[in-house]
Amino acid sequence: MVVINYVMSLGASVMMPIIFTIFGIILGLGVAKSLRAGISVGIGFVGLSVITKLLADNLGPAVSKMVELYGLNLKTLDIGWPAAAAVAYGTEVGAIVIPLGLLVNIIMLFTRTTNTVNIDLWNYWHFAFIGSIVSIATDSFLWGLFAVVVTVAITLIGADRSQKKMESFYGKDLEGISIPQAFCVGFIPFAIVTDWIIEKIPGLNKVDLDAKKMQDKFGIFGEPLFLGVIVGILLGLIAQYSIAQMLTLGITMAAVMVLIPKITGQFIEGLNPISQRSQELIGSKLKGGRKLNIGMTPALVIGHPVTLVCSLLLVPIILFLSVIIPGNKFLPLASLSGLIYIFPLVLPYTKGNVLRSLITGILTLVTGVLFATSLSTIFTKAVRLVDGSLIPKGTESVASIDFAASPFSWITYQLTANIGVVGAIILGVLTIAFALFNRKKITTDLTNS
Repeated sequence: MVVINYVMSLGASVMMPIIFTIFGIILGLGVAKSLRAGISVGIGFVGLSVITKLLADNLGPAVSKMVELYGLNLKTLDIGWPAAAAVAYGTEVGAIVIPLGLLVNIIMLFTRTTNTVNIDLWNYWHFAFIGSIVSIATDSFLWGLFAVVVTVAITLIGADRSQKKMESFYGKDLEGISIPQAFCVGFIPFAIVTDWIIEKIPGLNKVDLDAKKMQDKFGIFGEPLFLGVIVGILLGLIAQYSIAQMLTLGITMAAVMVLIPKITGQFIEGLNPISQRSQELIGSKLKGGRKLNIGMTPALVIGHPVTLVCSLLLVPIILFLSVIIPGNKFLPLASLSGLIYIFPLVLPYTKGNVLRSLITGILTLVTGVLFATSLSTIFTKAVRLVDGSLIPKGTESVASIDFAASPFSWITYQLTANIGVVGAIILGVLTIAFALFNRKKITTDLTNS
């Protein structure tokens, strides 16, 4: 346990290369290839961290200026996902979430209720987060473990059900890859419902604008880098920046739009050898032609142009909506640079349609800020217990978009911590039903293959 906690404390940019190098060696990839794959993944995480910081450092002041100018002061402060991760891994539940998550994964593999081998260990913090706040709210370690098990199981099922669409949409580089990240999986229903509703609306259902068509239709004005400039200048204008500041923000946003896809390519370069070797080895050991998917980080696909465009457009939209949504007390600030993680599993269902993806993003955030408001009391209590220094002096309550704005997190918490035994039974029955449904799908796919 001490070893696991130490490795986790190193951060994703160090932890994941170590894990992937060891994993590659175990798979028989060889020391040199394993080390290269691990270091490539590490470079990807460092690059993503640098670009995310660039985005936050430039977007943050503009947003803060808007808050000041337009009086957008809501009572619940956004302290970002690092605080949520600190809460997640800073409790007894968080300390055992990796072995527990792996155990649940293994059991589900053997019972054929999942086809995903989740090696995205860093993002196990989402499982730990919900388990930790449930444990703190109920003063029960076992309730926390129950919440973790349910979240792991449903996330794996969501990763399985979205895998074919994801592979088809993002291309052959991601063949046999799934995304078992709880935050991403939680927004799949929004994408399905939004797409279904838009299909029923005459006129709106004819709007067919993806990244390529956007560029073909608008030329340079449809390219992500130019849209980055436009949105950056627009944000600067709203923040009453000087011309020089507006232009600087615009070029910075354009840089983010160009650099993130290049960094995701670095991830793919590192992960591909591991993925291919995993599939070869697993395939040779399994009978009946069953193929497993390797669960990996959504960072692989956050560089998609539609993701970047929609994420930037959402910034001014959600700032405006946060103020007018009845009952909301949460203003997204520190979490805004992480909006890109809403879309990895949304785009395969909207087929990369910009309008449908953006509407899905708006709906997720409208409900998300309300979920964050609802969970702010327990979130604040948890942060104070784990590391009170994360809360600025005089702040009444805190929250973050990831993972407090997730419907997955909110529903699990409400059913376990607030409703109790009856809620837990409902959640348990639903989880088993989803697992059996997934098993039937896996068996049917195997029979038809």
